[in-house]
Amino acid sequence: MFTKILIANRGEIACRVIKTAQKLGIKTVAVYSEADRDARHVELADEAVLLGPAPSRESYLVADKIIAAAKQTGAQAIHPGYGFLSENEDFARRVEEAGIAFIGPKHYSIAAMGDKIASKKLANEARVNTIPGHNEPILSPEEAVNIAQGIGYPVMIKASAGGGGKGLRVAFNDKECFEGFTSCRNEARNSFGDDRVFMEKFVEEPRHIEIQVLGDSLGNVVYLHERECSIQRRHQKVIEEAPSPFISDETRRAMGEQAVALAKAVKYQSAGTVEFVVGKDQSFYFLEMNTRLQVEHPVTECITGVDLVEQMIRVAAGLPLPFKQEEIKREGWAIECRINAEDPFRNFLPSTGRLVKYQPPAANLEQGTNTLVGAAYEGGQFGGVRVEPASTKAARSRCSTTR
Repeated sequence: MFTKILIANRGEIACRVIKTAQKLGIKTVAVYSEADRDARHVELADEAVLLGPAPSRESYLVADKIIAAAKQTGAQAIHPGYGFLSENEDFARRVEEAGIAFIGPKHYSIAAMGDKIASKKLANEARVNTIPGHNEPILSPEEAVNIAQGIGYPVMIKASAGGGGKGLRVAFNDKECFEGFTSCRNEARNSFGDDRVFMEKFVEEPRHIEIQVLGDSLGNVVYLHERECSIQRRHQKVIEEAPSPFISDETRRAMGEQAVALAKAVKYQSAGTVEFVVGKDQSFYFLEMNTRLQVEHPVTECITGVDLVEQMIRVAAGLPLPFKQEEIKREGWAIECRINAEDPFRNFLPSTGRLVKYQPPAANLEQGTNTLVGAAYEGGQFGGVRVEPASTKAARSRCSTTR
């Protein structure tokens, strides 16, 4: 087991990793920008290294600085958290080449699942259900219309490198398809530097349900049931719960088994999430795989009693998974709410304001991680707050975690 790890992130997820490391008796190293000098994750860690100026491109996104910080402090492993470099195959590879363990999947697994077109082909080869569609890059709006007519409307036009709702359009007829292809391609080029676009059938009345998987270096892979993530705004999750109130045990098992098959196909090690879209008849289709820890991982921890961060660390150290599929329990119910700074009187547009009171709820997760719920902002754990919105009267919001 490692004696010291570096967390290449900040905010809530850095605090989350530090807590599990402390439980395991592992020393931690925080990294920070000049703007985060007094941040909580810096205070909690045993050591801290300044990366550079406030812009993330000059600090948290500079792989050389992070690897140098690990070498300087003697950290044997790096946990990337989520966001920033967590799904960057080049960063994972460079960490490994530097003789430092990457607490996450191998770089080749990140690469295989990072491209939506390539990942769908791999899913097909692994006999995972995929949405009917055209998985090759589409070159023109005229070609897009012809393909859409063959698939049958409605269709989804998607950027291969897309994410977070960017590079995504739904078309119900030829005109919307023609225009949607052009705007989707332009957005993909501007947002991701990759204008490849593909198309698939749009599942009506869909639910977004994802399966948590864990794999080790010995080829063992298990699934830890599902998270229901269907309550979204602008393609961004707002409420996540586990288990899903919608799917049957039969569907749950089938989805889990297909998620495991896909993970094994890419020799997946560490924690990962296989996302599915589920129709009203409980038919389900592979969407994508997130090769990192998810913001909503605590709801899975609540119903299974498994500390996912601990398992990531154990796997990176070469240890086998300590349980088999049949030993993973599912009991209780958990809901996570993402609290966003929004103005409900202006269609929930972003609205910043002044935080005037902070009251954290009592941590009460039974498995001992003391993690609260993931936050939709970089500020760390959240609880009961009173805010003064910029454009509305003072509003009050309270939230707490329950099992």
